[in-house]
Amino acid sequence: MFDRIAGVYDVMNSAMTAGLHHRWRARAVDRAAVGPGDSALDVCCGTGDLTLELARRVGPSGRVVGSDFSERMLDLARDKPVPAGAATPIFEWGDALSLPYDDGGFDAVTVGFGVRNLSDLDRGVAEMARVLKPGGRLVVLEITQPARPPLSTFFSIWFDRIVPLIGRFAGDRDAYSYLPESVKRFPPPRGLAEVIDRAGLAGIRWTVLAGGIIAIHSAVRPG
Repeated sequence: MFDRIAGVYDVMNSAMTAGLHHRWRARAVDRAAVGPGDSALDVCCGTGDLTLELARRVGPSGRVVGSDFSERMLDLARDKPVPAGAATPIFEWGDALSLPYDDGGFDAVTVGFGVRNLSDLDRGVAEMARVLKPGGRLVVLEITQPARPPLSTFFSIWFDRIVPLIGRFAGDRDAYSYLPESVKRFPPPRGLAEVIDRAGLAGIRWTVLAGGIIAIHSAVRPG
C-alpha cells in the first residue's frame, strides 16, 4: 500500500494538513534536541522530510539514517535535495520491529506519522529504545483523535468522509480509507505514553497541537 501511494504521498500530506505537516515535523525535531555532530535515526521515514530536517540540525559532522520498509518511499527520499550545510542522510530499508542497528547507536530516534502502522506497537517502541544511547531521546509525532467538539466533530467528518474522497481522486481510495481506521485503532496520548514507559524510557512528556489532532511525545533513555 505504501509503495502504491508513494508518488502522491507528499501532495496528499499537504492537502490533508493545509501544509502544516512541515511545521509539525520541525517541532518534533526541536524535541529531539540534536546538534552538530550528533547521530539520529528516523524510523518509518517515508519520503524523508523529517530525516532531512534532522540532517540540517546535526550538520556535516553528524550522522542521520532514514529507515523504512517501502522501497518506493525510499527512492523518493533519496531524490530530494539535501539542504546546504546538512549531513548527507543514508536512506535504507529496515523493519521497525527488528531494527538492523546496534544497541545504543543513536543520540536521537524519531518517528513521524509511522508508529500507528506498526503491527506490534510495544515491540516497535522497544526497538527504538534499544538503539538509543544512554541519555538519548525518542520523539514520536503522530495523529491523534480530539476528545471534545467542535474539533472532534470536524475530525470525524474530515477523516471519515473527506480524506477517502481525496484519496479516490489521488487514485487510491483504499489507502486513504485505511488512514482514519488506523487513527481510530491507535491509543490516545496517555496510552502511547504508557507504551513508551513499558519500553523503559523516562522523562515522558507530550504536547497536543492543532486543537487536539496532533501529538508529539518525547522521552529519554536512562543512564
